[in-house]
Amino acid sequence: MKVYNTLTRKREDFKPIREGKIGMYVCGVTTYDICHIGHARSAVVFDVITRYLRYRGYEVTYVKNFTDVDDKIIARANAEGVSISDISERYIKEHNTDMDRLGIARPDINPRATENIPGMIGLIQTLLKKGLAYVVDADVYYAVEKFKGYGKLSKRALEDMMAGARIEVDEKKRNPLDFALWKASKEGEPWWESPWGKGRPGWHIECSAMSQRFLGDTFDIHGGGEDLIFPHHENEIAQSEGATGKSLANYWIHNGFIKINSEKMSKSLGNVFSIKDILEICHPEVLRFFIIQSHYRSPIEFSDESLAEAKTGMERFYSTLKNLKDVLAGNIDVSKVSPEGLSGRDKEVYEKARELPGKFSEAMDDDFNTARAVGYLFDIVRLANGYLKETASRITPNSAYVLDSIRRNILETGKVFGLFLEDPDAYFLKERDREARKLGLDVEEIHRMIDERHLARARRDWQKADEIRAYLAGKRIVLKDLPDGTEWKIE
Repeated sequence: MKVYNTLTRKREDFKPIREGKIGMYVCGVTTYDICHIGHARSAVVFDVITRYLRYRGYEVTYVKNFTDVDDKIIARANAEGVSISDISERYIKEHNTDMDRLGIARPDINPRATENIPGMIGLIQTLLKKGLAYVVDADVYYAVEKFKGYGKLSKRALEDMMAGARIEVDEKKRNPLDFALWKASKEGEPWWESPWGKGRPGWHIECSAMSQRFLGDTFDIHGGGEDLIFPHHENEIAQSEGATGKSLANYWIHNGFIKINSEKMSKSLGNVFSIKDILEICHPEVLRFFIIQSHYRSPIEFSDESLAEAKTGMERFYSTLKNLKDVLAGNIDVSKVSPEGLSGRDKEVYEKARELPGKFSEAMDDDFNTARAVGYLFDIVRLANGYLKETASRITPNSAYVLDSIRRNILETGKVFGLFLEDPDAYFLKERDREARKLGLDVEEIHRMIDERHLARARRDWQKADEIRAYLAGKRIVLKDLPDGTEWKIE
């Protein structure tokens, strides 16, 4: 397995510190607002990486934090006249709801900054003892010039950073690039007791303390969005490595930005889309698929068109899975079929289908290349659809065995992506209902009217039944009467 390491700017052979075990820390959200599609990308990327590492047999300890004390949280709490814990609890709950809907497996450990203050204070004390930090009044700052490796992750020379610095003037700092480890409390802010007086931690020290507590001084993978490379991850390295003298993480993995109309998404540009709003117009797996179609380090262009393309792709997969399910529902006995007994076209298709897991792993072993892996999934779908056409007129035990093998291969590899987890029929029903809502239709009202039509038909009130059908047709709802009920779809 090869992984692109931001620290070295190279693809490197992946070798965990402990054989068969991986420790991974990913920077989580600051809990002052609802999550947007940028958060969705990072969450899906590292969810897929975790799933794949486990698929490969590794025991993964995945840690992802919540930053629940921060200037933005304090500002929102003060504006609403509530505590920071009220704000954090609200948005942690919102975050978890979004992640659950997206099918993001919960990290093994979800530490909160406010629960790890003692560890931060201890780390700051170590940095002071080593001469890497200094106290001014009740504030504590990290002295970047004292750490020889500063800039090694972002590939910025300290001299260049100082020359081009656009940092708010703070006369307390010895160097404009020095950053706060501990901030003295101000009026209307939360505080904790410390050796330097009442205050709260700086942002960067939080992740250094939490990763150290749960994964040790050195762990395998540190991840996050590429916007965190500088200053957050650069400062984490300075703090952690300055305190321990050891490497913080062996591999640094960063996902690329999501762009809107070729611009980086930002609140100042007003082009931020929340996960909640996006999931009103598309199935969660469509959003996952939209993200997975691109390599995690590449920028993604988000638009209605790109989301529609992802929806079309998912429908193609689910249509194939539905056709396979329907064909295999015939209860054909395959208990006596074995790969060795296959011949001709059956054997040829079976052997091609068997190649999928190997090709899938080959792509994912190449720096988690989901884009190439998706291409292999499309190949197997083309194979399945062609073979279904060939065998549709007469399903034999051998062809049923081959079709079931294809289906299982698609589902097993799809599980690594968090895709194809729905029953195909349930998927299409949800998509139909979502499309109806987008058109302003009330799904419950549609079902109520269909039930009313059933009663009219039972009374032989054909005029009433026809009126209901015509009314729904005017709303683009087409009915299809079946022996066991009535189906509807959007025209």
